[in-house]
Amino acid sequence: MARYTDEQCRICRREGQKLFLKGTRCFTDKCSIARRNYAPGQHGQKRAKLSEYGTQLREKQKTKSYYGVGEKQFRGYFEMASNKKGVTGENLLQILESRLDNVVYRLGFGTSRAQARQFVNHGQFEVNGQKVDIPSYLVKAGDVITVRENKKDNATIKANVENARPVPAWLELNNETLSGKVVRLASREDVDIAIEEHLIVELYSK
Repeated sequence: MARYTDEQCRICRREGQKLFLKGTRCFTDKCSIARRNYAPGQHGQKRAKLSEYGTQLREKQKTKSYYGVGEKQFRGYFEMASNKKGVTGENLLQILESRLDNVVYRLGFGTSRAQARQFVNHGQFEVNGQKVDIPSYLVKAGDVITVRENKKDNATIKANVENARPVPAWLELNNETLSGKVVRLASREDVDIAIEEHLIVELYSK
């Protein structure tokens, strides 16, 4: 998968909003959006009027960056969402929220999705008692995500949980056991960033 290796804050500036890619830094005065709220590059301060296609493309790129997903995988999620009953756009967001790296981040074990993805890759979590080191693993309602017994002394994870922001209503966190439960799958209202998913559906439906 192609991997973005440039400064993460440039992505937020390009999209014109915080995507919380740098964890705690995004909540401080060091956030690039707070200091330079315009697109990066030589012509970043010029207001470019986007075409209909450009608007749809930017929405897709923003959503991919927010969840840390590549194009091939993102398109696969769209196909999965379109084959499910219900509204395709809402199904897509529910699938993205169900990724294990996102759930680990939402529970507060990681300060960013990138850090949460690294923790999962390094085998620090188990789902329903089984070690899972695949960030794209999709959780289900009732699943229990736990820090593995031999990783519970990880100072970074402990510090993250102590300083974590409120856990969303569809998840349940147990600070004592360093575990979380998926009470239900995320709904459209649980997505805490402005995403116009209908634009993504329109783009892929062409």
